[in-house]
Amino acid sequence: MATSKSQLKANAKWKNKNKDKQRKYQYRSYAKSFIRNMADENDLDELSTLIENRRKELK
Repeated sequence: MATSKSQLKANAKWKNKNKDKQRKYQYRSYAKSFIRNMADENDLDELSTLIENRRKELK
């Protein structure tokens, strides 16, 4: 089923109004995809360290 013109317009309006949210959603998607599909053991270890450090910063 094709998306209506009004829905496409609403989507574009939301994206323009919420650029920071859109960027965050996109980066989150990239990260999940990398972890699920491409990361090896070394990548996962490095990411775990980065996550731990970031959590400490947020406290």
